[in-house]
Amino acid sequence: MSLQHASSLMTQPQVCPLVPQVEPHIRHYQKTIAKAVSCKGIGVHSGSHVALTLYPAVSGSGIIFIRTDLGGEEILAHWQAVVDTRQCTTIGNSQGATVSTVEHLMATLAANGIDNLRIEIDGPELPIMDGSAKPFMDLVEAAGIREQRVSRRVIRVLKAITVKEEDRKASLSPAFDCEIEVDFDFAGRLPHPAQNYVFSPLEEDFAENIASARTFGLLEDAEKIWAAGLAKGASLDNTLVFDGEKVLNEDGLRYEDECVRHKVLDVLGDLHLAGGLILGKFHGVRTGHGLHIKLLKALFADPSAYVIESR
Repeated sequence: MSLQHASSLMTQPQVCPLVPQVEPHIRHYQKTIAKAVSCKGIGVHSGSHVALTLYPAVSGSGIIFIRTDLGGEEILAHWQAVVDTRQCTTIGNSQGATVSTVEHLMATLAANGIDNLRIEIDGPELPIMDGSAKPFMDLVEAAGIREQRVSRRVIRVLKAITVKEEDRKASLSPAFDCEIEVDFDFAGRLPHPAQNYVFSPLEEDFAENIASARTFGLLEDAEKIWAAGLAKGASLDNTLVFDGEKVLNEDGLRYEDECVRHKVLDVLGDLHLAGGLILGKFHGVRTGHGLHIKLLKALFADPSAYVIESR
């Protein structure tokens, strides 16, 4: 998919009438940031140091990553640009340039209603920071948000769409709001009780309830991954690690149900690759990046399942 083609998908929406019941819940205008901001860190998978700078962008341009180390290759943050969902979400362009682990930043942009942004990065992977979205929230807060007097692109779900993989599933169904519900139970590998969390991004505080939830894993898995030379940047500084019932991080849990909250964070980030605000209810059971993208593909493959509104 070319950048020009993907951009046209975002800038030429089918326009439908407003729905009075949901209008009060929708941010009516596109947004970008007010000024450029930067951060540095390491990639959780590569272990390489990377620098990231966010720049304001014009309305209708979408969220675009620019690989400065590859001469300025541009990659549109869009579900059709996803090339890999193993361990994280990776997007790429037709020239083979990729950017991975985009989900935490994308969740932050979704929570702040940011539709347009240019993101310069000098490597193939976003910095993991502390494993959560909080550092990116701090970055956006430092930049400030600028409202653009152009209507947002809203994707309203008209009928239920479900995708499954064995005992895992994800669905989108009609709703008068944007809502995310996730069920998570460690796949029976830990003796912790099952966790459930419901979050409404347009009505609840992402910074307070979701942003600080870290990526997580089991010690036995981490040891195998490290032995294979993978996850070179992962550590207790950026990953919540469980050894049985014990949490190995000195600061313990940030939320009692931190794991399911991080799953909500990942969902929010991946769904922001839709190219607009999805108005509907997401429900995931043991869900992950692969299912999120599979769900978006299923939604957009069925023209009767959604309508695009300009608000």
